[in-house]
Amino acid sequence: MLMKSMHRSFAVVALCALGAPLSAAPLQEMLRETLQETLQETKQAREQDSPRTTAASAATVSASVDVFVGGEGGYPVYRIPSIVRLERGDVTPRLLAFAEARGSYADVDENDLVMRVSDDDGRTWQVQRVIAEISNRSLNNPTAVEVRTGAHAGRVILMFQSYPKARGEHKVVEGYGVSPDAPDDLVCRTYVISSDNRGETWTAPREVTREVKRPTRATSTATGPGIGIELSRGPHKGRLLMPFNEGPFDQWKVYAAISDDGGDTWRFGETAPDGAKGVANEVQMFERADGAVVLNARQHLGAKCRKSAVSTDGGATWSTLVDEANLVEPQCMAGVVTADGVTVYYTGADSASRRALGTLWISRDGGRTWPASGSPDRILIEPEGFAYSVPVILAPNELGVLYEGAGYKRTVFRRVALPRTP
Repeated sequence: MLMKSMHRSFAVVALCALGAPLSAAPLQEMLRETLQETLQETKQAREQDSPRTTAASAATVSASVDVFVGGEGGYPVYRIPSIVRLERGDVTPRLLAFAEARGSYADVDENDLVMRVSDDDGRTWQVQRVIAEISNRSLNNPTAVEVRTGAHAGRVILMFQSYPKARGEHKVVEGYGVSPDAPDDLVCRTYVISSDNRGETWTAPREVTREVKRPTRATSTATGPGIGIELSRGPHKGRLLMPFNEGPFDQWKVYAAISDDGGDTWRFGETAPDGAKGVANEVQMFERADGAVVLNARQHLGAKCRKSAVSTDGGATWSTLVDEANLVEPQCMAGVVTADGVTVYYTGADSASRRALGTLWISRDGGRTWPASGSPDRILIEPEGFAYSVPVILAPNELGVLYEGAGYKRTVFRRVALPRTP
């Protein structure tokens, strides 16, 4: 950048160094033009590189706190975060953060699942613990939800996939196979673990593949990644939804896995019909104030923006997928959360080409519309690398964001003091 003005400056310096006869007036004019050009080119460069985000003066973003750092805790790489905040009136709120602990950057290696705990809303974190591992299998897509009502109130459920080692999405098959221990197993399987004591201990993995995966067509399946939700309104109050996508690769469909008994049993809903060009992939969901459920998904093979659909029957069926033009994305997982079904928070990369410029979008109408460029409800939270992210509500006007930073070298947590509702 700034090459023309730099060349002119170098020329002036060179002429003076060589003793060239330059009078004061021409020299001053040349320097004045050089300064003007430099300022103009600097402005253009900043406009080209700047995000389409306006940081609201009322929003304050904390310094980042490392949660999972590659090379620490016994693993070279951590990816695919999930986070939930446990709240009960008689105890201190607690954050549980999860991630895949990988032996390499490959999606399917021999990944374990790890967890860290914070009892001060993300300022400090307890020592990392391994909570799930299966020999010769890769554990992927940890997606957590807290059961808040019913017989299992307070239970935390973590759902995830298990691939045969080095057998990724391209190499798994439809159906259920014989056994995950079979040497020729090519099935992507789904498991759950749960905790009834705020993450202190966890159950052994329980397979639920037949409950969440269709017997035909579906090859790979993936929860979230991110979080599941519990519905709080209408005839399906108390229902748990785990957001899912199913393969084949490049032919993904999105749907919800449903539980009406606090996670004891699950069933799969219908997939969202495709609309315009492009398919939906990694997906998150939230409940609107009117009881409708909205899915928000990463898009492939279409526009560089998110896709969404609406369910009016508790996640069993969906409207046709549509593009969300104001939620630009570089084909990357993103997060979404709401407390009241009216104000909805979305976190993602504000770029169509790179995983950077981490941004918080705030919808004030239940996700029906999203703020355009320049809105104070579009807040920059990370100017550098920003990949997979999961927001979590800490207080009525405070949000936490767990996200992967530049180069996937570390997963960090930031708190955002939010602007007041207009």
